[in-house]
Amino acid sequence: MNTWITICDTCKREGWAESGADLPDGEVLADLIETAAKGVPNLRTRRVSCLMGCTHGCNVTVQSNGKLNYTLGNFEPDQDSAKGIVDWATLHSQSETGQVPYKTWPVAVKGHFITRHPPLPDTE
Repeated sequence: MNTWITICDTCKREGWAESGADLPDGEVLADLIETAAKGVPNLRTRRVSCLMGCTHGCNVTVQSNGKLNYTLGNFEPDQDSAKGIVDWATLHSQSETGQVPYKTWPVAVKGHFITRHPPLPDTE
């Protein structure tokens, strides 16, 4: 079963407009995550335009069927963040429940968790 990293490619961190950047911060982070995730078993990426977490610019979700799912945000659009996200998502993919022991979290994701969602039920 695959774990998906969904990246908001329209995120703009505070000060973006004044920075003179050509691309939204989310698009920069998406490029970096896609590169870091290339070839990682059971890990997939996709982009969406707006995860509605604008106050936490540079948002991603980590999701898999039947597992706990997470929203993370407030990342810098840099390689350290991208690697930390991919490394944590890899641990998520290896976990039966989606819960990853805190002591194994990459430093780059600590303090970036916004929400945790229980898996949807299989039946009504």
